[in-house]
Amino acid sequence: MSNIHPHATLPRHDKETLLGQRGVVLWFCGLSGSGKSTIAAGLERVLHQQGRFTVRLDGDNLRTGLNSNLGFSDEDRLENIRRTAEMAKVLASNGVIVLCSLITPKGIHRDLARGILDGDFAEIFIKASYQACEARDVKGLYAKAAKGEVAHFTGRDSSFEEPQQADLVIDTEKLSVEDGIFEVLEFLRAKHGLV
Repeated sequence: MSNIHPHATLPRHDKETLLGQRGVVLWFCGLSGSGKSTIAAGLERVLHQQGRFTVRLDGDNLRTGLNSNLGFSDEDRLENIRRTAEMAKVLASNGVIVLCSLITPKGIHRDLARGILDGDFAEIFIKASYQACEARDVKGLYAKAAKGEVAHFTGRDSSFEEPQQADLVIDTEKLSVEDGIFEVLEFLRAKHGLV
């Protein structure tokens, strides 16, 4: 890669000053149907109302474009996380509050994202049991998985390792969506002084 020469950009501080906020990446992980996207979308609305600039990177949306060539093998999942983390890194370094919602099923996936994002990374585990997510089945995926129509389904055919280093845990079997959003806002206030 000796022929690659990155160009200097305006300093991060200048962009954060313009936006009046610090760039950070909130990485929501958890089983399908746990509430990752719902909480991230609600948080996005609240932060927008508060005058904060956010970008939401949702696993389903990314798989229709940037990551449409990836499947759900361990290798493809790792590449999905890598690409998303690299995109989030660029955004955060420009002062954006980035909300990433991806299952991120294994510790190695979360470690990869943490390594790429370094101090900008905050891991938020949206906790819900397989049984609770199956009962919600908001996308109909659990019913398809039960019939064997979804390969590598996380929690059934492919394992989900609960995070051991999460910065925040939101248990959606105990908390409402609104309470979950409030918990994340409190976390941002306490840890990042953002809101």
